[in-house]
Amino acid sequence: MMLAAQQLFPWNKETLRRQLSVIRGETAPTKVLKNATYLSSARKAWLEGHIWIYEDRIVYAGKDWPALTTGTEIVDCSEKYIVPGYIEPHAHPFQLYNPHTFAEYASIRGTTTLVNDNMFFFLNIQKEKALTLIEDLDELPTSMFWWARYDAQTELEEEDAIFSPSDMKAWLEHPLVLQGGELTSWPKVMTGDDTVLHWMQYTKELNKPIEGHLPGASARTVNQMSLLGVNGDHEAMTGEEALRRLDAGMTTSLRYSSIRPDLPQILEELLEAGITDYSRFTLNTDGSTPSFYKQGVIDKTIAIALEKGVPEIEAYEMASYNSARHFGIDDQIGMIAPGRVAHLNILEDSKNPVPEAVLAKGQWILKDGENRYPPRDFKWSSYGVHPFMIDWHLQEDDLHFSMPMGLELVNSVILKPYQVSIDVTTEELTEEHNECFFVMLDRFGKWRINTVIKGFGTNIGGFATTFSNTGDIVLIGKRKRDMVKAFQELKNHDGGLFLVEDETLIESIPLKLFGAMSLEPMGNVIEQHERMEKALKDRGYPHEDPIYSLLFFSSTHLPYIRITQKGIFDVHKKSVLFPAIMR
Repeated sequence: MMLAAQQLFPWNKETLRRQLSVIRGETAPTKVLKNATYLSSARKAWLEGHIWIYEDRIVYAGKDWPALTTGTEIVDCSEKYIVPGYIEPHAHPFQLYNPHTFAEYASIRGTTTLVNDNMFFFLNIQKEKALTLIEDLDELPTSMFWWARYDAQTELEEEDAIFSPSDMKAWLEHPLVLQGGELTSWPKVMTGDDTVLHWMQYTKELNKPIEGHLPGASARTVNQMSLLGVNGDHEAMTGEEALRRLDAGMTTSLRYSSIRPDLPQILEELLEAGITDYSRFTLNTDGSTPSFYKQGVIDKTIAIALEKGVPEIEAYEMASYNSARHFGIDDQIGMIAPGRVAHLNILEDSKNPVPEAVLAKGQWILKDGENRYPPRDFKWSSYGVHPFMIDWHLQEDDLHFSMPMGLELVNSVILKPYQVSIDVTTEELTEEHNECFFVMLDRFGKWRINTVIKGFGTNIGGFATTFSNTGDIVLIGKRKRDMVKAFQELKNHDGGLFLVEDETLIESIPLKLFGAMSLEPMGNVIEQHERMEKALKDRGYPHEDPIYSLLFFSSTHLPYIRITQKGIFDVHKKSVLFPAIMR
């Protein structure tokens, strides 16, 4: 744990002495940004002066000029504005991209700090390797922090063993883990689950906040969760819901994501309500799918805030200082002041949050229009992250359908039960309706669930994916022969998303890391995602985001029924309606 602690506070005694010597005129700073107009969160004002940087740290910001500048890189920032690097307080860096590629993409757009979901690593990688991995990821120019889940947000076959006390304790205590949550299992806590409540209390003992997950929660529920220790929530969908959280004392993160682009409306309603103090609001993109980020990351949320009339300083602090203060790390990040990590965005105009140059941990990662993010080849296999290997075969019985109840996808993520009335004993279904065969298969080939899904597409031949909340395999389609071909493509490519028509591969997104994350650069993944989404929508997918539909088929934090490892699950009654069939 000593190594991780050093990484959170990376300056040892020798380094601290050198930093002091810069102030005393005995050592030259590494860089000086001179004649800058910079944001002072201490004064809530734009100040003019010079910013001295030594290696990865700001050592001074003010009117003084360093006594020694031998070898110093001096950058004239006259008529430029400098703001702290933006913070994404609620990232899910596994939405086809991986944490490394997303960190690079976000950082060169000014979002130099990510606070990430640990779910994928927690469920799939042995504890010691997972914690080593997050430490190694923090060696990137991007500051990479994490949160620790309390539950899997689905019904797992061995959930108690997975969320063991030793693993929970190790994650929550790790210095790079800044909070507990997000708390998707709050209904269980409300109805007497003391296991999760124990870990919530332990999180508070560690002086770390708890992130809620309270979509549609009433004022009464929000107040009860505040009593139980929830410090923040990102699920407000309206201005009224944001105020509900604010009134309960929570830090309220306003969301602009591919599945919930609510930020413009929320801000309009908050301004109408007379909000003038934004110090307890932050901004987040909640793990959007790749193509959504073509607009930007946190820089896009700032642009929306400015457009809606949020004062400049408040808008930039919602994207930086407010998050740092919430997590208790504003002594190291989120401000332009001595002692902070040198995450700095240089802007041409304070009204345009897209940076023309970016420093992350004191390194130029964007300068003169050039991406300078240092290349790094992550040896994922050394951390236990491997391809999705399938050593079993699809059988004829795997495509046998007789269940009377089907699944209706009423929007991108909500599933309702419905009575199947079509003939499902045929080799293919007609394109006159929007019902498809649906199969979920255990990743190890042990069990399957066969039913029909309504509302996913009208003329999808065969579609196969390993991208799901549980990491199991989903097959969807009108024609069994195309579904078989799609499964074979998935197997041959070690996981991903594969769309087949007339037994020919139409589109694919290979996901070489556990069948969930691509090794490709973010730009490539965006292009692949756009093509796949268009192909699915051209074939009748009617909702906003097919990627989230796939991810959340198993997620029991959403109504009304889910497809879990135990079978078709009634979320409200917390019971299995139709159990999985052993193969």
